[in-house]
Amino acid sequence: MFMKISKIVVPVDFSTPARAAVQMATSLAKDHGASLVLLHIEEPPLAYGGGELYYGVEAPDVDALRQMLEEVRPTDPGVFCTRRLVTGDPAAAIVRVAEDEGADLIVMSTHGRTGVSRFLMGSVAEEVVRKATCPVLTLKQPLEKEEAKAPQGALAPQAVVPAVAT
Repeated sequence: MFMKISKIVVPVDFSTPARAAVQMATSLAKDHGASLVLLHIEEPPLAYGGGELYYGVEAPDVDALRQMLEEVRPTDPGVFCTRRLVTGDPAAAIVRVAEDEGADLIVMSTHGRTGVSRFLMGSVAEEVVRKATCPVLTLKQPLEKEEAKAPQGALAPQAVVPAVAT
């Protein structure tokens, strides 16, 4: 069975694991003649009961985010890409943009949270796998010990786990 891939959504949070996802997505896009949609999701600030907004940190500069997103490029200049900057819940926004764009695949990194932090923070990748209407390819972040052994500048993922939402 052959899977036709013409558009790949790649969520980016400007982290090293996200760069590995861009690298993998670029390779797949080149092999399949597909284009990329590089997506960054800005989470909205929390609202208190009185309507006041709390960012926890300084409010994000949308122009700076756009510039950072513009600097994310496919690792092969021959692969066409567009960029989208949206606000919302990350998992829901990834699923929505993939549907809006008619994506055939989502390629995203995981951050490897476990235990209490995963319980409290949840897993964006896990929710995307469950809710997406297209296949999702996740790249697991290397363990710290393995990162130390990797050659300088290496972005190879520890494991590539294809997952299809049902």
